[in-house]
Amino acid sequence: MSENPATKNKSFETFRTVGLAIDPIHVGTGGARLGRVDNTIVRDPVTRVPKIPGSSLAGVQRAYAAMAYEDERDASTRSTPYYPHCAGQGQSSAKEHCGEAICRVCSVFGRASFAGLAAFSDAHVVLFPVATREGPTWVTSPSAMRVLDISVAAGDDVVLREGTQPSALNLGWLLLPATPLVGKALQEVKKLQGFSIPDVIRSAVVVVSDKLFGHIVNSNLEVRTSVAIDPSTGAAEDGALFTYEALPRGTVLAWDVTCRDPRHFGRNGTAANTGIQPVHDVVKRAHPFLEALGIGGMGTRGMGRLRVLSPVDAAQPLQTSEAGVSR
Repeated sequence: MSENPATKNKSFETFRTVGLAIDPIHVGTGGARLGRVDNTIVRDPVTRVPKIPGSSLAGVQRAYAAMAYEDERDASTRSTPYYPHCAGQGQSSAKEHCGEAICRVCSVFGRASFAGLAAFSDAHVVLFPVATREGPTWVTSPSAMRVLDISVAAGDDVVLREGTQPSALNLGWLLLPATPLVGKALQEVKKLQGFSIPDVIRSAVVVVSDKLFGHIVNSNLEVRTSVAIDPSTGAAEDGALFTYEALPRGTVLAWDVTCRDPRHFGRNGTAANTGIQPVHDVVKRAHPFLEALGIGGMGTRGMGRLRVLSPVDAAQPLQTSEAGVSR
């Protein structure tokens, strides 16, 4: 892809990505704890709303990008495989990943001596599915919508919902008075259409206060129970029952990918790494694999698949910088 002349002299550009969970997603905290659920998922330390860490996004997309390029590798021009050589951490300074002087995967995602040209923010919950007596709804809040630069307001005990609705709406265990979205708030919510979010979700959005949002999300996570199997008997292993939680299917998340121009960071040298857009193109090569192979744990239990909704040519640049100075 040729470089956009408007970005030729810019040092970095930030692209927003929106994803839809087509399976429950479990990105665990790394261990079990005493409580209602044994294996919990990662949460924001302030809001306590679950999220997917940027390190998880970067790591899995690095592996998938390496797979994508390995599928089309020409052995006559590159003898070293992209996968698994370029998919993980560098082993030593003597041999960093593939060992190639210029590698699309290693340059974009980093290696032992270079931080990489793409930086990933955490993926935050924007729309969260909740069952109600009126059918499934997708709950959001002012702070969650600000992730997409959408500005709405909500009272402490009022649900705002588009169209003619009942005077009260239950969100799981919580019953709140409901008022319709009108005026500026309605126009702001309609901006979700620009992120390729399906109509069935956008037509069922409700807005609650930030104070309630975390409680509603944590009260409606998917919780499953599993048991380890004894390989010698093929039956359940004694004392191996455990529970784990996950973001439910239908959750909409958003994250930012900041791509730096290789020419401003000593990484120019190949046609694939001579501008900001080619760096983002490497990241996007992993998107089909996210939908097929997923992210996080419990993949053998039907979890993890994440569909990237933003079309390839509609990833939105948010911030740019010329000659390293932010505008």
